[in-house]
Order: sequence, then structure tokens, then C-alpha cells
Amino acid sequence: MKTNLFISLFLIQFAFGVNTIFGQEAQNNDELKAKIDTYLINSATNGYSASVLVAQNDEIILSKGYGWANRELKIPNASSTVFNIGSITKQFTAAAILKLVEAGKLKTADKISQFYDQVPTDKKNITIHQLLTHTSGFSPRTGGFRYDEASKDQFLKDFFEAELQSEPGTKHHYANANYILLAAIIELVSEQDYEAFLREQFWKPLKMNHTGYKSISFSSEHISHGYYFYYTDGIWKDWGITQNHLPNTDNHWYSIGKGDIYSTTEDLYTWQLALQKNVVLSAVSRALLEKPFVAENENETSYYGYGWSIFKTKTGVKVVWHNGSNGIYFGNFVRFIDDDIVIIVLSNTIINSDSENVAWHISKMLTDEKYVPRPVTKSRYELVYDFMKTNSIAQSNQLPNFLNTYLDGKFKDKAVLNRIGYKLIEKEKEPFWGLELLKLNVQIFPEDGNLWDSLGDAYFKYKQYDNAEKVFNKALEFKPENNCYWCENSQNKLKQLKN
Repeated sequence: MKTNLFISLFLIQFAFGVNTIFGQEAQNNDELKAKIDTYLINSATNGYSASVLVAQNDEIILSKGYGWANRELKIPNASSTVFNIGSITKQFTAAAILKLVEAGKLKTADKISQFYDQVPTDKKNITIHQLLTHTSGFSPRTGGFRYDEASKDQFLKDFFEAELQSEPGTKHHYANANYILLAAIIELVSEQDYEAFLREQFWKPLKMNHTGYKSISFSSEHISHGYYFYYTDGIWKDWGITQNHLPNTDNHWYSIGKGDIYSTTEDLYTWQLALQKNVVLSAVSRALLEKPFVAENENETSYYGYGWSIFKTKTGVKVVWHNGSNGIYFGNFVRFIDDDIVIIVLSNTIINSDSENVAWHISKMLTDEKYVPRPVTKSRYELVYDFMKTNSIAQSNQLPNFLNTYLDGKFKDKAVLNRIGYKLIEKEKEPFWGLELLKLNVQIFPEDGNLWDSLGDAYFKYKQYDNAEKVFNKALEFKPENNCYWCENSQNKLKQLKN
């Protein structure tokens, strides 16, 4: 998964459907707290883990942790638990740039060629403003994997040698490399390293003692471990903490500036109050952070400012928000500006799409007293393993209804049974659940050649050659005009069966 902003069509449509009644006190805070708490407790029973803070008019309605921060040590999440906040990091990078603007050390109109001599001709006119708004023309693919080692010089080489997707200043392409270069400019202009500058200018004055990039001065028990369901073995695995994966040296230049800051919901709320009251930045600078400079989509329903995404609901309420993830952790920071509503969700598990939409479901609960969201569901993969543990193979035909019940009729993922079934046939010496899941998958999705090809491999392994031949031929019936990634396998297996 990408660390960048996850603006899905669902989220935008959902948010635009919010009928804001904030400030009308349709529900008192105790009722709201109980409703939100129940939703999150029920979600935690399905494996969801997070810390959540909801506030209105500078009053915290709910601030609480759910699920496990550390499963092995049985440490629960709390309001003070530390999480990787992903691309929520970008607002701090943008704020640092504006702090340097306030100090007269740079301007957002400055060109990057003012800072680096090696800028090639096609990039010499890129401005800091364009980096901040992702309009520099750089591709999301620029730079390497976030946890691979890379020196600053290596990143700069990657950056300046990369091919632009568009002319600078003409289009919005969300690209992490923009904010990595901003981090490099911050270090160059401030003559401090990135984390030290942010700590000195923002975190230390605000007593955000559990916010940082790499250095940790508190017990590691306060940090949530990231968890993911490993479908190969059907178990939850401990990814560890971000500091286990970041380079121990300063060669972290595929990560810095664009993501991987750690924080808590409490610290982020402190940051929100400081922004709102113009404590750390001037009112002019804050307005720039929240200004909708450039459309993020062709419909112009959402815009990007400086490290924040901005849109308006159907009723005209301005929403300033950003989310982020490193593929393990997921965070969402949502501010309804006109109604002084703040929703901060930091999670150490990504189960499925509804686990990424918790903040939006909470916003709907705030606006509609009758709205009761379904709890975050279990991972689709975990549900399949649950079914296999509690049912005989003769009952396999009941699995689709089982999944539809738990997923509210939303089981449409062809990959789930294919991946689990294929892994199981690698382990099972005799036909059992692996073969059965692959058979079931082609019943559910009968027009997918890749699924027929997987089933053919299972029959081939178990020497059911007549069935294998029929199924491989079936797979080839669904051969697309271009890029048939399973056809070669089916064709080769058919050749082997004829010899």
C-alpha cells in the first residue's frame, strides 16, 4: 500500500452526503460518547485496534484506545499510545516551510534551483509552492521503498534524474518525493536536521512529548505494534514498530518528510488547538495551509492545500483533512472547520476498507442521531479461516452466505479464496480445503480465467488429469485480447498433459 493520501470516491461521496447539524445540540455529548464508544468496542472484537479522539468546540467528547497496542504483552491501546501517522506527516513538513517563510529565510515562490546547483533544465523553475501542492510534475513512483537505505545525495540524484509526468505547475500528481525534497530544503535553510527543527519549533513548545520522527525518549511500551493478518498461515503477525524498519543511520531519505512521523491522538489534538489559535503559526500561514490551491480530481470536488486536503460538504461546511498509511498503520485527521469539529483516528491494523473509514462513520454519527454504523468487520481472509475451523468440508457451499452475512453482502473479492486456496494446496498433500476453495471460487466468479487456471493447477497437482485438462481449457476460453497473465501456464500444462 502507498503512504500517500487515500482519497477514495466512496469517502468523497460519503463526506458530501453529511448533512451538518453541528452546533444544534441534537445529541448531548454523553449520548454521542456512548454511541461512538459502542461502535468502536464492537469493532475491536473483530480485530480493530486504534486510538480515537473526537472533540467539538474545544471540548473532548471521546478520547480512548481500543484493541491491542501489543498483543504479546497484552498492552491495550490508550489515548496516549503512539502510532505511525503516515502522510499526516505532510502537514508538519508544510508548517515547517511556512515557519521558515515567517522567519524571512525563504518564499514559497522560490525555485528549487536557488537551493541546488545540479537542477536540470526541465526542473529548474519548479517552486516550493509546487512541491507543497504536488504540482511539480513528479510521478508518485519517484524515489525508492520507504524503508530502504538512501543517503540524501542518492535521493537528490533520483529526484533530479526522474522523468516528469507533466509540465511543472499544470497538474496535480500526489507524489511523496515532493515532500522529501521539502525536508531537504528545511535542513538546508534551517541548518538543522528535519526532526530537530520540528521539535524545536513545534513539538517541544507545545509539550507534544510523544511526537517525533526517529528518536524516542519514552518507554517503548507506549508504542503500538503494527499487525496484519497473514493469510498464508491464517494468523495475525506482529510487524513491530516503525523504528525497527527505518535505517539506523541518517540514510532515511526515502522516508523522511512525507511520512513515518509518530504521534498520539492527544498530541495531534494539541497541534490542532495550536493551529486554530495561531500559536505556532500566524493566521496568514494557517490560512495558506488550508487554502484549496489545486483540484485533486477532474470533477474539482476536492482540493489540495499545503499538506492538507480540502473540500466542502453539500451544505457548504469546509472540511480540512488528511490521512496516511505505511501499509500497516492507518491514520485519519479530519477537521470540520466551520463547526469546530475534530476527529482523529490512529490505527495499528488495516483490516479492510471500513477500517479506513472509521472517522467518516463517526462524522456521520455526529450529524445524524439515527445513524448507527456496522462495526468494522473482520478481515475477509480471517473470516475464511474462521469458517474452515468451525465447519466440515461438506459444508463448504455455505461459505459464500457466511461471508455475505459478516460483510453485509459485500463479498466481491476474487483474490481471497484464490490466494488462500493456492497457498493451502502448496501445503496439503491430499485434496482438502485448498482444492475446495478454488472450486468454490470459480462458482462464485465463473468468468475469470485466472481462477480457472488456479483450479487447474490444483487438479494437476493431485493428478486429477481429466479435470485439469477441462479446467485449463476453460481458463483459455476467457483469454483477453491483451496481457493474459495466466494463459502461458494453462497452455504449458495442457502440453504436458498431452505428452
